[in-house]
Amino acid sequence: MLKKFPNGFTYVEVSNKIARAKIALQGAHIFEYKCKGKKEILWLSPTSFFQEGKAIRGGIPICWPRFGVLDKSMPAHGFSRTALFELVYVKEIDESTTEVLLRLRDTKKSREIWDYRFELDVVFIIGDTLSVELITKNFDDKEFMVTQALHTYFGVSDISDVKISGLEDKVYIDTLTDTNAVQKSAVVINAECDRVYFDVDKELSLLDEEKTISLNAVGSCSAVVWNPWIEKGSKMSGMKAEAYKEFVCIETANAFDDFRIVKPGESHTLGVTLSVK
Repeated sequence: MLKKFPNGFTYVEVSNKIARAKIALQGAHIFEYKCKGKKEILWLSPTSFFQEGKAIRGGIPICWPRFGVLDKSMPAHGFSRTALFELVYVKEIDESTTEVLLRLRDTKKSREIWDYRFELDVVFIIGDTLSVELITKNFDDKEFMVTQALHTYFGVSDISDVKISGLEDKVYIDTLTDTNAVQKSAVVINAECDRVYFDVDKELSLLDEEKTISLNAVGSCSAVVWNPWIEKGSKMSGMKAEAYKEFVCIETANAFDDFRIVKPGESHTLGVTLSVK
């Protein structure tokens, strides 16, 4: 069901037998998901913007067709975060599962930034788990490259109690120091963290005091772990000063050397399924 905030900002509200969700048309951005009887998965800043042209702080922002600021010709994390998607359908698979498809096509404005004919489908499956897929289709006569991410904000009881498993023995780039290292044990966060892990090939788990969240990715060999900590977090838009304690981002990605080339007439799917216990 399509709904609007008082300022006209439009979102899709989904409610089935066991789960509910809210997805903004701007950015195809899911900002609420709750499965009955289970703890919340996503974190949403109470001071986040729900305004045209402003990115939402929390939920699952979509970074596409670029992750980060590697391409100076377009906005940080690409242009999809503030683009208006088309609602293609809301489909009831069964009484406990709902599928939503949102679509973005190239426009005259997008081709001024990124001169390709494309279609980006974002598929959400909302039930006892949450699945999100980005399907990039190349309708041009030349290949293009994408880096991208599902920039998921996970709510936690306190950042000091968090461990992330599944990245042991993986090489990562610490983007704060531009150095490489190997993860020796579970990831813990006690300072600003911005790491890109490579050759990620197994389920990741976020272990919190209150819950365990599992992440199963497709079409991805890289993952990003991010928390802005105190100083940077206090300067970020749509975020209160102490917010860094309440979340950690674990991003399913095609980042750095995990970029993907999409040839004419072909497609690439990046996706993640999230579950909580």
